[in-house]
Amino acid sequence: MKLTLPFPPTVNTYWRHTPKGVLISASGRSFRSNAIAAVYMQLGRKPKPLDCALEVTVIIAPPDRRSRDLDNYLKALFDSLTHAGIWKDDSQIKRMAVEWGPVTKSGYVEITIGAYQAVAA
Repeated sequence: MKLTLPFPPTVNTYWRHTPKGVLISASGRSFRSNAIAAVYMQLGRKPKPLDCALEVTVIIAPPDRRSRDLDNYLKALFDSLTHAGIWKDDSQIKRMAVEWGPVTKSGYVEITIGAYQAVAA
């Protein structure tokens, strides 16, 4: 399965500390809503959650040339895919490859999801 999603917020802006506790920020909630809508639109339906071990390839195309930490974008992305019903939980991911894509206005993420195949020891 291959999906194209909006550019996610960094983990540094995904959470907000409030007197009521730690909450997902407005940008995090907005991203989640937009990502779920993109999943449903691309699949034409709400998905049945995958329940096997998974491997993913993620290409993150940033909106500009600012220096960023690649790993800071996975939390919002994976949480949104859990809420969209792609998989039961992102703990199912047993292998991942993540890389920067081209700088693109507004940015995007392309994720390919498949069944995990263990490499023989």
